[in-house]
Amino acid sequence: MADDYLVRIGKLIRVARQHRGWTQTQLADALATSQSAVNRIERGNQNISLEMIARIGEALDSEIVSLGYAGPMHLRVVGGRRLSGAIDVKTSKNACVALLCASLLNKGRTVLRRVARIEEVYRLLEVLNSIGVRTRWINDGKDLEIAPGADVDMAAIDASAARRTRSIIMFLGPLLHRLDNFKLPYAGGCDLGTRTIEPHMIALRRFGLEITATEGLYHAQVERGAAPDRPIVLTERGDTVTENALLAAARSDGVTVIRNASSNYMVQDLCFFLEALGVRVDGVGTTTLTVHGVPEIDVDVDYSPSEDPVEAMSLLAAAVVTESELTIRRVPVEFMEIELAVLEEMGLDHDRGAEYTADNGRTRLVDLTVRPSKLEAPIDKIHPMPFPGLNIDNVPFFAAIAAVAQGQTLIHDWVYDNRAIYLTDLNRLGGRLQLLDPHRVLVEGPTRWRAAEMMCPPALRPAVVVLLAMMAAEGTSVLRNVYVINRGYEELAERLNSVGAQIEIFRDI
Repeated sequence: MADDYLVRIGKLIRVARQHRGWTQTQLADALATSQSAVNRIERGNQNISLEMIARIGEALDSEIVSLGYAGPMHLRVVGGRRLSGAIDVKTSKNACVALLCASLLNKGRTVLRRVARIEEVYRLLEVLNSIGVRTRWINDGKDLEIAPGADVDMAAIDASAARRTRSIIMFLGPLLHRLDNFKLPYAGGCDLGTRTIEPHMIALRRFGLEITATEGLYHAQVERGAAPDRPIVLTERGDTVTENALLAAARSDGVTVIRNASSNYMVQDLCFFLEALGVRVDGVGTTTLTVHGVPEIDVDVDYSPSEDPVEAMSLLAAAVVTESELTIRRVPVEFMEIELAVLEEMGLDHDRGAEYTADNGRTRLVDLTVRPSKLEAPIDKIHPMPFPGLNIDNVPFFAAIAAVAQGQTLIHDWVYDNRAIYLTDLNRLGGRLQLLDPHRVLVEGPTRWRAAEMMCPPALRPAVVVLLAMMAAEGTSVLRNVYVINRGYEELAERLNSVGAQIEIFRDI
């Protein structure tokens, strides 16, 4: 193997190790080798076999640590096992990605505590690093430090990473304060059908941002001195459009009023973070936000995003479909109250502990114990609404829950074009779901789950729903190409195994 290839492979390994937040010693322990050997590998001074490259890729959970490609990750699930014990909810995926985008507002050092170690975060870090933002994992990889440079080089942007995340759209709000013109790749992420960015454009145009879209790029031009002269009324009460408007307003000198704003969990976390930056936000938790912008932000800030209510719902659904008794700790209950009310009407047996406060000092948490329950289908249809309604991202989990309930449940997933279609993948596992139209599914329960081998749906929440059904199905199932799950969940298989699941991670050789 030529020396230059050894150096290139060593660099790939070093970058993957640092992304995972590991030291050379930790990687050496995982490989049953020495720290000095890892050091030689990373410097390109060590001959390395294909077997060792594969082992390193497995240890670092990285698809780049191989001869350019290590193959997709799959899950082998031995189902029919009961879960038990307790499991903690991780920090919010959607809050973490919003705060990474918001760090571009700050010239000072930002530290985010217990950041979700997920592919969506890794993609944004790759983009930030490519444009000149310095990031590093600290405190044994638990926390993330971000230090934006004086300038950002958008010409050097990692377009491949940017196109793999829809969160890249939230770069528009911060960048309009830093650059007069720039290009941004089209947003990617889950395959959920057509999702227009026009609401973002309508809101950001008031701050002087004009966008033209050609050849896979948004071309942004900023008119300096523009500022909203009346309240901004969002044309949809979306989470990311509200966040983009907040990010633009944060450094707009003066007062900006945003109406029809989302008051969802990630928006609230962003508001709390902006307050830590010195930006006053009135009306947090309501649909009218008043932002007192400051033209320059240069502070060292330390912030802890709150826990993820959608992950909490995922874990609750895992307990329900496997008929298990499971305690789910650190549940952000104020963002799950409608879901719990619906489940109570269906017959869910559960207890809630006393409320306590999240590390951000604001969000209310509880510990929730779920027990095996005899569920009945709800009388009314299951449908999402903007907060404080049933969370849009929690709707798919009701497909799996309804499948174990007695009777018929109508699920109306009106927000996305394709997501309801993916829920019918449960039929491969014994479910009885009838697609009425692209947005409505009729679920018949109870279900006798059966094992199957199948490809992962290309949408995050339906993919996890399929995994949960496999956990309930007697026998061995295989779920192939689970990158989409890793976009939104940190070590989900390992954590479910810690409470009694039997899920093996493997790759094609």
